Amino acid sequence: MKFTLLLHDDETRWLSMSDAEQEAVVGEHMAYSEALEASGAFVSGEPLDPAATSKIVTTSSVEDGPYADSKEQLGGFYVIETATLEEALDWARKCPAAKTGKVEVRPVPDYGG
Repeated sequence: MKFTLLLHDDETRWLSMSDAEQEAVVGEHMAYSEALEASGAFVSGEPLDPAATSKIVTTSSVEDGPYADSKEQLGGFYVIETATLEEALDWARKCPAAKTGKVEVRPVPDYGG
């Protein structure tokens, strides 16, 4: 089963970090990605630029983001493949983003494609 781990955090915290602090967090995510790969669970993952760089599109308009006014923003994601939801939740608990923010675990449906 595939699951998407959506990483939510207060991006102002990230933007206020020094370069060394940011590099340390990136290092933690690289080690986490390597552990996912070694286990065979890694499918993909990417960081996202700040929410202010997003665009909200409808059939009639394009607006500057972010869409939701909230304390936490979507900062990146991983797509993993595990045998069970519990295994995906275990990986989410190990994610560096869970230390300061929240990791949303969402199943990816298989429509046979």
